[in-house]
Amino acid sequence: MTISTGIGSAETVGLFERHVIPNYTRYPVNLVRGEGSFVWDAEGRRYVDLFPGWGCNLIGHCPPRVVAAVQDQVATLIHVPNTWHMDAQGRWAAMLAERSFGGQAFFCNSGAEANEAAIKLARLATPPERYKIITFEGGFHGRTLGALTATAQPKYHQGLGPLVAGFVYAPFNDLDAVRARVDGETCAILIEPVQGEGGVRPATEPFLRGLRSLADEHGLMLIFDEVQTGCGRLGHWFGYQHFGVTPDIMTLAKALCGGIAGGAMLAKREVAAAMRPGMHASTFGGNPIAARAGIATLETIEEDRLLEQGLRLGERFRSRFAAIADSLDLIRDVRVLGAMIGVELNRDGGPIVRNCLEKGLLINCTQGTVIRLLPALNLPGELAEEACDILIGALTEYANS
Repeated sequence: MTISTGIGSAETVGLFERHVIPNYTRYPVNLVRGEGSFVWDAEGRRYVDLFPGWGCNLIGHCPPRVVAAVQDQVATLIHVPNTWHMDAQGRWAAMLAERSFGGQAFFCNSGAEANEAAIKLARLATPPERYKIITFEGGFHGRTLGALTATAQPKYHQGLGPLVAGFVYAPFNDLDAVRARVDGETCAILIEPVQGEGGVRPATEPFLRGLRSLADEHGLMLIFDEVQTGCGRLGHWFGYQHFGVTPDIMTLAKALCGGIAGGAMLAKREVAAAMRPGMHASTFGGNPIAARAGIATLETIEEDRLLEQGLRLGERFRSRFAAIADSLDLIRDVRVLGAMIGVELNRDGGPIVRNCLEKGLLINCTQGTVIRLLPALNLPGELAEEACDILIGALTEYANS
């Protein structure tokens, strides 16, 4: 099937070179349409997308219920400020509460914004002398200055100092190190239950349980950054349910609205009470379009039983990569939780990404050596097998080069 926009990839690349700040490393491909786990470029070439929207397209490109909800809402009411009540935002908040630990929601537009809200709430909900937040090496929490400071990766801090005061870094999965860093000025612990950008690295259940106990003992807020693990990625509505450890505050974005921009912070009711009128806001947060998309996303996951399907999909990928791991010295480790897949290599994974692109498969490499896949939960089994064949072929070629 040929899809044409009247403008080719080369012309689009030229427009970007002249008029768009080059803060992203972009491939010379102009994507113009998506459906399910397929995308097409301006020349009509079709790709299988195993990293759709950096994980935002959890239920595929242009999911029908989301498309219908957004089309209806755009024709009805596009935007009103949060000085008014909106039916869709209220229903969306209730649906998230019912599927999580209850509590209340603050809506925004992105994961970084959700984490900024969580940072502020943690300080507001604890005594004034407490302002320090413990975060973890290898974590990633966003690009705004506060969220960036919370990100304990020096490469992202270069040239941006002085950073925001009050963040203390600890090794991931090291409870003793965290315990040693808690003092009378600590207000919270912020952690991804699975580090996504950090290489699909899960926290251990004993570690998370230990953090919960530390937080309870010292009166700290336990914050889970579920921007990547939330909304079904791990085969549960939220990642904390996979580990059986409940946070006080949870941040969401990416898959929350089925590809539409949207973020949220959920907090236990007694914690949320600290954020009073005028203390925080987001102009477009929880707008009618995002709210309708968010509702449709939750309905799609539930009605199509995609939590269970995501678990089966993850096991399919696990079995395929486990079968070749012993025979390919290139593969150092395979990590799979639900539909979150990381294949760690012993050398640079960039050539694998480029090889797969040439073969019509879109994937990601993070931390230099980890092939990261965040497929749509509704990726058909036969398409998953086809994608695995391409990726395994690329890995084998690379290992033998």
